[in-house]
Amino acid sequence: YHGPGQLIIYCLIDLKRLGIGVKKMVSLIETSIMDLLTNHGIESHLKDGAPGVYVDGAKIAALGLKVKNGRTYHGLSLNVDMELFAFAQINPCGYQGLKVTQLCDLTDNINLDTIANELSQILANHVTRH
Repeated sequence: YHGPGQLIIYCLIDLKRLGIGVKKMVSLIETSIMDLLTNHGIESHLKDGAPGVYVDGAKIAALGLKVKNGRTYHGLSLNVDMELFAFAQINPCGYQGLKVTQLCDLTDNINLDTIANELSQILANHVTRH
């Protein structure tokens, strides 16, 4: 599910040119999200076998990459300031009963545009430094 108040970033990356694999790219995305959350005083974690970023067991960010000919398509979604009730009607990311959370419930003064700029910069820095 994607909806208003959710940040979507499409990562159009040539992995071959950068000399990295899919697992490394996933790690760079997850690390970027976790760095953003840390910048806002939020402790986050990963779950084995369940891609994405979690806060206290609730998913705050999802990943969905497609790789074709060494290039990534699609990317990530980060719940910033949205109506979470829609997630109760579905199995988020295919997981029944998965709890979700959002940035605005975890910290004050959140603006979608500011978060978009901040996360884009963090991600670009990670990818170029890999």
